[in-house]
Amino acid sequence: MRNAAHRIDRGMQHKPIRLLIVEAQRLFRQSLRVLLEQERDIAAVVEATDGREAYRLAMEHKPSIVLLDVDMPDLDVESVTARINQHLPTTRVLLLARYDEDARIIAAMQAGAFGYILKDIDRTDFLRIIRATSRGEHVLSPAMPEHFARTVPGAVSQTHEGNNPLLSSLTDRERDILTCAAAGRSNKEIADQLCVSVDTVKTHLHHIYQKLSVDGRVEAIITYLRAQ
Repeated sequence: MRNAAHRIDRGMQHKPIRLLIVEAQRLFRQSLRVLLEQERDIAAVVEATDGREAYRLAMEHKPSIVLLDVDMPDLDVESVTARINQHLPTTRVLLLARYDEDARIIAAMQAGAFGYILKDIDRTDFLRIIRATSRGEHVLSPAMPEHFARTVPGAVSQTHEGNNPLLSSLTDRERDILTCAAAGRSNKEIADQLCVSVDTVKTHLHHIYQKLSVDGRVEAIITYLRAQ
């Protein structure tokens, strides 16, 4: 009996995961729900279609994790993340994104999001990150830069890096563009601000990625923020 009781106690150590899926596309949202509800450690899955409904249902159900699409109608992802983070501090926001060069990821991370998942991720990695997030662990997906979630929240977007050796290989123009990117500006907004073409911005970004030995915009921004 003692052994049986011990097994029961060990099985109850981790609370079931409660999820809120926020995704405008019905088929994708319902597919995620079917996938998640097949897992024994996931207790409940609730669906929302836009930002305002996401916040309302989060307050009502108090989920462990909110899977929040960065591209949704009504209320932007940064605002939803900030509200949930403020009123439900134990709920973790995990972003869903189509690609990792999305300035909204940076904005939402600064507002308190725990991490992000790309929509083309493998099922095994997806479930691994869900479970790790529920435990408060920052586990990497193949597309998630190391220390991403620990570095971005609260970071100052626009500061002067001085003579930091990590960024010393960049030209003045490249530093200007990276500073704008870290502030959440799109390529078009950077081009307008610096009075250059969008193609010129893209070329400079490509050179920045090569010099910093990173794979894309988000990793370059993380490198920049960590250097402050």
